[in-house]
Amino acid sequence: MSESVPVHCPSCGREHRYAAPAYPCACGAPVAPSLDAAAPATPLAHRVWEDDWVTVRCAACGRAGAWPYPELGCPCGTVLRIPVAGPAARTASGGDLVPGGAAGPAPVRTALDIVMAAALYLHRLGHRDIRRADRRPPSGIALAARGLLAQVDPSARPAALRDVECLWLTAMTESAACLYFSLGGYTPAARARADLLAVPLFVLDRTGTPRPANAPADTLRPTDA
Repeated sequence: MSESVPVHCPSCGREHRYAAPAYPCACGAPVAPSLDAAAPATPLAHRVWEDDWVTVRCAACGRAGAWPYPELGCPCGTVLRIPVAGPAARTASGGDLVPGGAAGPAPVRTALDIVMAAALYLHRLGHRDIRRADRRPPSGIALAARGLLAQVDPSARPAALRDVECLWLTAMTESAACLYFSLGGYTPAARARADLLAVPLFVLDRTGTPRPANAPADTLRPTDA
């Protein structure tokens, strides 16, 4: 994890400390963007998919990859984009994540690869309007489609009980179904609560293939299977 920096919310005046989460490079080393402590955080008015990613080079192997742009959710409801020490890279076009004729999974290297693999699987489940959700979850990336909310966690840590509960509660407020994709798996408590709430859990392997991790996920079958 990167060094924490002070963050001021211009909407309510609260002061925060923020450290960018680290995601695993293809070589296995943790990678996190360098934060610019001298620049102010800016409120995020609306999301644009190509602006949600920043290019970061792995210090261990030198690979450059696309990682989620650092953001902090203030209790006042404002989402703050945290400046990074370097320009953000536009890595994907706007609109739906998975257009028609999407290709199959390939070995994944970055957080963007993992998110795209999850979006592709949702497309195979019959969802055609997949996009980045407006509301950012406590961890990972949220994807949305008509009547569906999916959380994708590209970090190496197992998803926790709170992660599953937050996803389920958010989906309930939006009258939507929900799914969870995790690269690092799930804690036993998270699995138990997901079973109780009937939240399908998937583990993404290094080829980008989602594997069902509980009984609710086993009931979902891709339309091309």
